[in-house]
Amino acid sequence: MNNESPNHRVTIFELAWFFLKLGTIAFGGPAAHIAMMEDELVARRRWLTRDKFLDLVGASNLIPGPSSSELAIHIGYLLVRWPGLLVAGCCFVLPAAVMVTVLAWLYVRFGRLPAVASVLYGIKPVIIAVILQALVGLGRTAVKTTALACVGLVCLVVGLEGLHPLVVLTFGGIAAMLVAVGSRRVTATIPVLSIGGAVGAAGASFSLTSLFLIFLKIGAIVFGSGYVLLAFLRSDLVVHHGWLTDGQLLDSVAVGQITPGPVFTTATFIGYLLDGLRGAIVATLGIFLPAFLLVAASGPLVPHIRKSFVAGAILDGVNVASLALMAVVTWQLGRTSIVDWMTVALALASVICLWQWKLNSAWLTALGAAVGLIANAIRR
Repeated sequence: MNNESPNHRVTIFELAWFFLKLGTIAFGGPAAHIAMMEDELVARRRWLTRDKFLDLVGASNLIPGPSSSELAIHIGYLLVRWPGLLVAGCCFVLPAAVMVTVLAWLYVRFGRLPAVASVLYGIKPVIIAVILQALVGLGRTAVKTTALACVGLVCLVVGLEGLHPLVVLTFGGIAAMLVAVGSRRVTATIPVLSIGGAVGAAGASFSLTSLFLIFLKIGAIVFGSGYVLLAFLRSDLVVHHGWLTDGQLLDSVAVGQITPGPVFTTATFIGYLLDGLRGAIVATLGIFLPAFLLVAASGPLVPHIRKSFVAGAILDGVNVASLALMAVVTWQLGRTSIVDWMTVALALASVICLWQWKLNSAWLTALGAAVGLIANAIRR
């Protein structure tokens, strides 16, 4: 193991260049991003010891938000303090946000053309398979006990009934804590989360302020995988406000999947659909701002949170509730994307490639796009 001290003092320019490059090539989701950071920063450049890197990975998983982006922010702060916190996070997110904005412009301008529609037709079933793989992988880690499995099952049922995702997460955390403390009779004050502002009437009027606040809320409360945000996006933007259709939401996820960097840049695409470049900027700022604030605030508290039995139990419950929400949204989106024998075959082939051969999801999405184009050409 490499636990040597860093070779030299890292400059802000070195930090910026590394995370700009990483944000440009980091396909494959959070696990791949973290592996790339470990290989480059620990094994090659020796900017961090492996022990310190693992501590930062753990800290990132204890707070809501995009875990790989928060890891980048943690690393920036550790190496270059406050300027590094801002530079590392922004440079990691910026390349993906720019790419997604360009794709959103192309989608708005050409999205109804047969070629683009064919690409999305082929990509959507692949996305469902990728989400299923993430769901299974996370489930093996999160469902630690029979009690947590029961909590997750209840969350799945109430999620299918349409209960707001924030309520499902709150229920999961409280239920798991009550089960865990049991006969220990631990008295704890449980914060009550207000969802009055989040559950608006369907068809609510659009404004940049409301767009910013929706994504600010999502960035501040989504635990687990980035795919969990889909449940919140659908609840707020499709069901309660009526600003997007299910098809547009899945298209947004597809674009987020075929670009490098955090899945949370789905917000950039949605913002552009709703209000052009202004909407893209506002949505991106809203969903990523909590990550910067939470990393800045949580660092000194991490050792205490790790030692807290009650906090650990609540997080376990939140994680299984997150998995339940992922399952619900996968079912809902799957109904709009797997619509004929071709999409069924694509979804099944993607599942086999992901599980049997561990094929990178970026290659699968490219393959899905190619199949969509070929299928469209054959139909002509």
